[in-house]
Amino acid sequence: MSAVKDFLIAQLYFAGWRIVRWLPEKGAYRLFRSIGRLVLQRNGKSVQRLRSNLARVKPDLSANELDYLVKDAMDSYMRYWCDTFRFQDWSKERVNGTVTVTNEHLLLDPIAAKTGVIVSLSHAGNWDHAGAYFCSKGIHLVTVAERLKPEALFLRFLKYREAMGMEVLPLDGRSLGTLAQRLRRGDLIALVADRDLSRSGIDVTFFGHSSRMPAGPALLAINTGAPLITAFVNYTATGIHIDFRAIAIPQDGDRDSQVSRITQLCADNFAAGIASSPQDWHMLQRIWIDGDFRERVDAHG
Repeated sequence: MSAVKDFLIAQLYFAGWRIVRWLPEKGAYRLFRSIGRLVLQRNGKSVQRLRSNLARVKPDLSANELDYLVKDAMDSYMRYWCDTFRFQDWSKERVNGTVTVTNEHLLLDPIAAKTGVIVSLSHAGNWDHAGAYFCSKGIHLVTVAERLKPEALFLRFLKYREAMGMEVLPLDGRSLGTLAQRLRRGDLIALVADRDLSRSGIDVTFFGHSSRMPAGPALLAINTGAPLITAFVNYTATGIHIDFRAIAIPQDGDRDSQVSRITQLCADNFAAGIASSPQDWHMLQRIWIDGDFRERVDAHG
């Protein structure tokens, strides 16, 4: 029964993908916004989690102000999904013409120097759009993806990103070594790294509360000597803006201390970006480890 359910879910998803690509652009985005409003009205667990997350990001908002922020955040999230369904039909000119960047040299200089660069980013804006932009410049971008069910849907997203020019590695015990190899040949490593609630996650303070984030970006920077930068992607009226910030790698202390401090610096940069555009942070899952948190062996929950 599980296999049948997975098959049906995948087929419904594929049908929706085709339909949204066929719709006129304005109609497609209106449809997704309407879906988002319906989801908000139902106020399920994901919406409740989004609301509680944003309440911590903006604790001074009134109840009405928080309602408006949650609505804007759901609009942004629906925009991301509509983008995802339609993005493969965008021309290279449209992809590149709808991106603005702050501190782009932090990425381009090490690529030109063939030292490789690690980009740590949060679940904000449209990171696939950002990745396609840099792939279009001839940069070899490598990322990782956790294998999810249904399998057919996972493979579809894998092909979707590979079509943009990305190399997507499975998230397993070997991925860190492969990423280090790619860095040593001068590639761009992009890792979404604002959430890891498993036992291996690194404890950080995030908006004044305890959270955990993955150690991968810090370990890669320490092991390879490649520069580490953070990226915050937010939506603009016509596309996306990417803000890069450098991370200073500490030279003192033991390895665990260095990993902890680097991850905290990344968390601080994420917080700065999220505070400036909270509506574009698409975090509908648990992010903090206080309250009723129960530790799990993985990052889902």
